[in-house]
Amino acid sequence: MNIIRYPRREQWKTIIARPQMDVTRLNETVSKVLDDVRQHGDVAVKRYESMFDHVELESLAVTADEMKEAETLISQELYDALVLAHHNIAAFHEAQRFESSKVETQPGVTCWQKSVPIEKVGLYIPGGTAPLFSTVLMLATPAKIAGCKEIVLCTPPNKMGKVHPAILVAAKVAGVSKLFKIGGVQAIGAMAYGTESVPKVYKIFGPGNQYVMAAKQQVSLHDCAIDMPAGPSEVCVIADETCHPDFVAADLLSQAEHGIDSQVVMITTSERVLSEVEKQIEVQLEQLPRKEIATKALENSKMILVENDDEAIELSNAYAPEHLILATAHYEQMAARVVNAGSVFLGNYACESAGDYASGTNHTLPTHGYAVAYNGVNLDSYHRKITFQHLTPEGIRSIGRAVEVMAANEQLDAHRNAITVRIKSLEQ
Repeated sequence: MNIIRYPRREQWKTIIARPQMDVTRLNETVSKVLDDVRQHGDVAVKRYESMFDHVELESLAVTADEMKEAETLISQELYDALVLAHHNIAAFHEAQRFESSKVETQPGVTCWQKSVPIEKVGLYIPGGTAPLFSTVLMLATPAKIAGCKEIVLCTPPNKMGKVHPAILVAAKVAGVSKLFKIGGVQAIGAMAYGTESVPKVYKIFGPGNQYVMAAKQQVSLHDCAIDMPAGPSEVCVIADETCHPDFVAADLLSQAEHGIDSQVVMITTSERVLSEVEKQIEVQLEQLPRKEIATKALENSKMILVENDDEAIELSNAYAPEHLILATAHYEQMAARVVNAGSVFLGNYACESAGDYASGTNHTLPTHGYAVAYNGVNLDSYHRKITFQHLTPEGIRSIGRAVEVMAANEQLDAHRNAITVRIKSLEQ
């Protein structure tokens, strides 16, 4: 990791910058695949499955027999863990239900909102170097609670044409409607445009590699909404003298093993903590099966020594991390000052892994600094708000003249007339 001691504020912009890459060719490739899927449907999807996932598929859909088989292929311990996590995720998201209320803005003018679920949603679950069955629970559970009529899931199969059994079991536990063996850009295209097998959805959720992210952003321009823009996963840990250096090192490495483009940042007020965490990273790194991936991620990562807690939280807010861990004595006071973060973990025992799997909060979060403007996936992500209003004759009298004046001054005479005819009808 790169160690930076007492950086000046004018250096912060450079310090918090994420690694950048030229995506021109990537976007061209993604565009070609999406156009092919749009025009040729299942045929194109199967061709890209052969090309990218190295599997020849007769059917794209996961069968009922495969769903039953999956339940026999995972341990009872894993099944129980999935059920526990689902319960906690459901409990947290159930508490987010919208309560509407009618507001009389003027006598005779009543306005209100209704929360309506998105009818068809698509979930993308990566299969790459790690089968993210936890993400199935994170995305499908609130979709089911929201009342989405159709929940479509796409995930890449292995070379035998099989989906990881834990992904299938998690999908059943969470209430997914339809599952398909499709990965990458072709999965995003299939859900955005619809094919002979895959229904078109109205909004796509889920993480993925740079190709998947580019595909989501491209389809969002004209064809389908998406949850949020995103980049590689990241964590920031603020640690003081009261932290457990081995805990902090474990938290940093848990994020680093996601992928070579992940980024981890530690901000500390203590030279001792910096030194001890660095030593613990070296020790724990040697024990990781994904050591090579974590090592590459650490090359893009930073340990930053600052003067005090104020500087630590201000630097974190400037960075706007996806995950923020406050391993400090005064974590509650510090948490009150957080304005830019996807999800915050308080104290020495609240590790990111808890939120990633089973505490109940959602782990689909804004990355790459998007936490300054976006929040993570929640129940509201699966709804739309429709506004309603009702005007009585008294309501026309209350606001009619104001509407006439405003419309006339915008030189929109038809708008003005729509209210004028109503005013005149009340004068007869």
